Amino acid sequence: MKVFIIAAQTADGFIAKDEHHGAFWTSKEDKKRFVELTKKAGVVVMGSTTFKTLPRPLQERINVVYTRSTEEIPGAITTSLPPLELISKLESEGHKEVAICGGASIYDLFMHSGAITHLYLTIEPLLFGQGVTLFKEGLNTPLELVSEEKTEHGTLLLEYKVINKLV
Repeated sequence: MKVFIIAAQTADGFIAKDEHHGAFWTSKEDKKRFVELTKKAGVVVMGSTTFKTLPRPLQERINVVYTRSTEEIPGAITTSLPPLELISKLESEGHKEVAICGGASIYDLFMHSGAITHLYLTIEPLLFGQGVTLFKEGLNTPLELVSEEKTEHGTLLLEYKVINKLV
């Protein structure tokens, strides 16, 4: 199963100004790429804080939200399963791809579980100076560059394959 992180960050390495900052600051090319890749995957996974930054659940995709709460979230499936159990469950339901959409705690959770096979990273020509980084915990994960594209406004669209996965 292809399990990928999809994220955008500033040139100084931040995915948001703070935990409540939505990803509406990214370029139209990033937004287009996000929609294409996540619709193709059909399943998006995110934390409840990231989900709350959206105006509504992502349409034409199954929205899976990590939460400790037992309350239902309209338009989403809630879970607290370990990443590998969730991936196994989704695979048994016939899904072939899963997009991990943030935030940093969810990126950490899935990367450290060994579930991630690919990383789609957009680097925007913008500086925040401070904010939320892609990962909170230390990593030493080698990547192989699969593709790169530079837009006319200087946005970089990168695709990496994760090497030496744990699973």
